Amino acid sequence: MIDNLSTGSIDNISHLTDNPNFTFVQDTIMNEKVLEELIRNCDIVYHLAAAVGVKYIVENTLDSMLTNVLGTEIILRSAHKEKKKVLLVSSSEVYGKNGTPPQKETDDRLLGPSSVPIWSYASSKIVNEYMGQSYCREKNLPVIMVRLFNTIGPRQTGAYGMVVPRFVKQALSNEPITVYGDGNQTRSFIYVKDVVTALILLGNNENAVGEIFNVGNTRETRIMDLALLVKNIATSKSEIICKPYEELYDSRFEDVARRVPDITKIREFTGWQPVTPLEKAVSEAINSLKKNS
Repeated sequence: MIDNLSTGSIDNISHLTDNPNFTFVQDTIMNEKVLEELIRNCDIVYHLAAAVGVKYIVENTLDSMLTNVLGTEIILRSAHKEKKKVLLVSSSEVYGKNGTPPQKETDDRLLGPSSVPIWSYASSKIVNEYMGQSYCREKNLPVIMVRLFNTIGPRQTGAYGMVVPRFVKQALSNEPITVYGDGNQTRSFIYVKDVVTALILLGNNENAVGEIFNVGNTRETRIMDLALLVKNIATSKSEIICKPYEELYDSRFEDVARRVPDITKIREFTGWQPVTPLEKAVSEAINSLKKNS
């Protein structure tokens, strides 16, 4: 595993340090020499490295794009040299403002103007997919592409705009739970263990090579309802307040009204579907923060 820990923590993997099957290198995927050695010694590359979090992306647009695009090209080039399969993780953000869920892998994409920084992330992720498909078609590199929807679970940080850990932290502190916008925007939230299962099944499926798959939960949840759920499970005294996006992101921001996946394709290829209820996933996030606070 390689990670520069820019949006993570070494404490998150402390329980793995004594595992003989686990190796961690703190470095960036832009270090081609280190990356190539790691790829040479692995069986399959699971490429999840990316800039993450709305707040981080808006504030670090250039760095985010360089990491996502140039970093992915280095991984694909090294994997091709070493003849290793790649599972390339993309994002549901590529659908942009397509407002007719459930979103299918073959749906058209609708993005806002380039003056709005958040669309740079969607653009960099779709470039990654184009590169993955091109390496697969033109260089015969086995590449599988996955569009992840909102993933939640223990040890996730809310520092970069991730909504569930942010709500949890506010609820446990009995501070106001801050909903940006009117709270009617919807998302789908999937538990991290369900995602891991999906990625392993796809990585081991030869028929998945060259294909793009949604991985997410089909349960559509209003952000206001999510705030209420977190408050109730945490038995919090917090009030829930709404604030305009401009207070956090300035005027160069656009939100998406609805986002929920169609997972028919991955179910047909692997039989996979999420099994963890949102309530359990939120409970795990709450217990994790309690334990580590």
